[in-house]
Amino acid sequence: MAGRGGGGELRLLGTWSSPWVIRVRVALGMKGLSYEYTEEDLSSKSDLLLRSNPVHEKVPVLIHGGRPVCESLVVLEYIDETWGATGTPQLLPADPYDRATARFWTNYVNDTFFPSWKVLFRSTAAEQRAEAFKNVVPRVEALERAFGECSKGKAFFGGDDAGLVDVALGSHLVWIKVVDEVAGANLLDEAKFPGLAAWAERFLAVDAVRQVMPDAGDVLKQYKGFLAKWTAGAGPARPPFLKPHGSELQLQAAQLQPHNISNGTEQSPIAAHSPADSNFAYTA
Repeated sequence: MAGRGGGGELRLLGTWSSPWVIRVRVALGMKGLSYEYTEEDLSSKSDLLLRSNPVHEKVPVLIHGGRPVCESLVVLEYIDETWGATGTPQLLPADPYDRATARFWTNYVNDTFFPSWKVLFRSTAAEQRAEAFKNVVPRVEALERAFGECSKGKAFFGGDDAGLVDVALGSHLVWIKVVDEVAGANLLDEAKFPGLAAWAERFLAVDAVRQVMPDAGDVLKQYKGFLAKWTAGAGPARPPFLKPHGSELQLQAAQLQPHNISNGTEQSPIAAHSPADSNFAYTA
């Protein structure tokens, strides 16, 4: 990737469709940093990944000067703090209260919105999807209110520029759109959620986002492959972007209830308990 040097060699271990990896790639792009990207096969994890993240064994992992930083939100703050005085947008605001608010809503995305939406993601029947959609709507309502409060009338949760909440939520947008297409839904309905609907279009137009967001057609193809396996009863294939880990919620496959789990990426909507799929993580 072109860009200025990172003050030490930068390497990112990831999977192409993982929202958790996309988060990190967007942040690196916003800072104008050059880095080497390595696509991981989570069904056969590299020695480098296992050495770099021996606790969770998942992506994303940012290796800076030979030292690994793991977990997407931790990586985002590391990037912001390490390359803070660069004249580039800051992910976290300077004001302590605004920083706390941004962290609160970022955690809400990870711990409340995502586990609820993940049930919709994994649903294969119309009745399941209808129930899951109904249950996730209140989470979106909360985010619509949060956008109004955090943006203070500006373009992004972070104000004039995309910030931590924007990157955390925005990294899921292509998957939200793909699941909507398959389910015949419209989660970010402009009539119901005008703030979020307009925000989503602005976020997807940001240069650093456009450069790394996967093609919706490719994601749709991958998602349909998951659905085919689930429908055939082969067990829930865990996408590489569905990641489970200690602080992030996991899905208990038998009940489709959000809980903490662990697989090859941070938590992915498809994170289920099939051994063959346990490395397909929708990482956080």
